Amino acid sequence: MSDHSLAATTTQDFFPKVSVVIPIYNGEADLPELLNCLLLQTYPQDQVEYLLVDNNSSDRTLFILQKTATNSPINILPLSENNIQSSYAARNAGIKAASGEIIAFTDADCRPQPQWLYQLIQPFINAEVVIVAGEITALPGKSLLEQFADKQETLSQKHTLANKFCPYGQTANLAIRRNIFHSSGLFRPHLSTGGDADICWRILKANLGKLEFSPDAIVQHRHRLTIKELASQWRRYGRSNRYLHELHGVELTREMKNKEYGYIMLRWLLKEFPRETIKNLVGKSSLVNIFNTPLGLFTGRERSQGQRNAKLPENAKMIEWL
Repeated sequence: MSDHSLAATTTQDFFPKVSVVIPIYNGEADLPELLNCLLLQTYPQDQVEYLLVDNNSSDRTLFILQKTATNSPINILPLSENNIQSSYAARNAGIKAASGEIIAFTDADCRPQPQWLYQLIQPFINAEVVIVAGEITALPGKSLLEQFADKQETLSQKHTLANKFCPYGQTANLAIRRNIFHSSGLFRPHLSTGGDADICWRILKANLGKLEFSPDAIVQHRHRLTIKELASQWRRYGRSNRYLHELHGVELTREMKNKEYGYIMLRWLLKEFPRETIKNLVGKSSLVNIFNTPLGLFTGRERSQGQRNAKLPENAKMIEWL
């Protein structure tokens, strides 16, 4: 028996009623693996409800959810949010329907590991803790872009928890006490990105409680496979920077000047590229080390473009309430 299995039988365990909220948009391909991950959770089944919220999908997502709910050993509640196309609006629908003392969040393209929910909930034994963030690791990938993102630890919560303005956790792996929403409000339903930082900051800046990190509460996520997907991901990060600047006064990410960009590319071509290529030929370096600099410059430029072109819609400022 593993140490984790032994941990689940100690008298210190804390098993409040939990509601897991998962927004889903055209998630038909992801559902089999996601549902299997939920089935394998070690948290007591009678203490969990899974609120899977279809966000106006055009595929068979809702049909699959409804069919699964009728004969699943776990408590699956299919819901719909068809008025607003936004993962935050879908999460709000889940929170409103939830009966749990704690609301846990993940996404349809995430793969929660068996101990995820157990480890995510344990820090709440401390009454001062109102937010818990778990870790996000990468699903195994072999492509150059996946290796690059892995090397950068792009998905890890350690970046968001170290945020200079205020720490926060990403909704791919986050839990919040339900009663806190009465004071903080819910997610901003019309916001398209940055809602996880926004809600954590509203809670923490109002001194409603503490945030804890649970590194053993692990959710796996797939890295982007194409340059187009990578560009979209980093432009979204840039839009998020702009929105959070307007909502909270967060400092904007500094944009690199063309002169700096040119200098770094030249240094890469003349110095890093030949050095890493030779090391690669003798088996002492990898392809990702060769292309790390240009890929880093590419993602930085995409983030700058997203930040520069973003404008926060007026309705995105609205907070929904319980």
